[in-house]
Amino acid sequence: MKKNIIAILLLLMISGCSTKKTNTPKSDIEYGSLVSIETLKTNLTYIASDEMEGRETGSEGQKKAGRYLIEQHKKNGLTFPKGATDFYQPIPAAYLNAKYKENLPDSENIWAFVEGTEKPNEIVVISAHYDHVGVKNGEIYNGADDDGSGTAALIEIGKAFQQAKKDGNGPKQSVLIIHMTGEEHGLHGSRYYSENPLFPLANTVANINIDMIGRRDEFHTASSNYIYLIGSDYLSSDLAKICEEVNKKYTNLVLDYKYNDRADPNRFYYRSDHYNFAKNGIPSVFLFSGIHEDYHKPGDDVEKIEFDALSKRTRYAFEIAWEIANRKDRPVVDKDGK
Repeated sequence: MKKNIIAILLLLMISGCSTKKTNTPKSDIEYGSLVSIETLKTNLTYIASDEMEGRETGSEGQKKAGRYLIEQHKKNGLTFPKGATDFYQPIPAAYLNAKYKENLPDSENIWAFVEGTEKPNEIVVISAHYDHVGVKNGEIYNGADDDGSGTAALIEIGKAFQQAKKDGNGPKQSVLIIHMTGEEHGLHGSRYYSENPLFPLANTVANINIDMIGRRDEFHTASSNYIYLIGSDYLSSDLAKICEEVNKKYTNLVLDYKYNDRADPNRFYYRSDHYNFAKNGIPSVFLFSGIHEDYHKPGDDVEKIEFDALSKRTRYAFEIAWEIANRKDRPVVDKDGK
């Protein structure tokens, strides 16, 4: 009888071990797949609604959109970065008007943060501007693509990083998400951050900047399965390689380098928020789907967004950031940016 009892106990222990839940780390593929078309649509529909009155820099509509962004980050478990007192980086009107005297009111960058597990003082910055051009002649310029698309993408990217952190698989380096203000008036928000960084620029290992990724342009009428890469190889061969490799592994977008040409007359490299990082020697890449017929017009509405393309491009941005934030070494700066 005693032997039988021992045998039964051993069987119970083995059975318990075999059914015990394990904490097997999830893969980065699973975290990238957290990017949701439905959530992108919900958030962008609000951000680009008439209620926001075109999100002009410093306007009540922009501030309302900003409060919504903070609510979403909080809901996803993100907080503001260490060293900050809240989700805002205030920018005074005097700074915003110093260059062009446009009589802009005070405004704010908005930031959210996922602290790194191994190198918390090394920072990967992911940015998009949340301002647009407001109301003109009684018409609301909703800016669904410019840059509601990038703004909604940042919420999804933050959600994916925070879920990884919650699961015990957080990024090795810290991730700072910044919704920039004042881009439409001269890259003011990113310029202000670069001159008043919360974390030293020397600790900023890379910037992934997202501006207009929700539609297609005249050069890609047959398919939206593409993205323009701008600046990825200007400062760092590592960053260029990362952008190529993660695309082959996860998203298989057509990487279009048309606007990466230094001789391109559009000069897009100098026209979005990544530039204020790149000019300080920080490896930077600008993700962009091009100019369309509603650029800076009242017709840039959410109904024209291609959400399958927006989702795929958002995931691509996440995968670039994930790869950088989990590397042993930061991307090397081995080019002069010219």
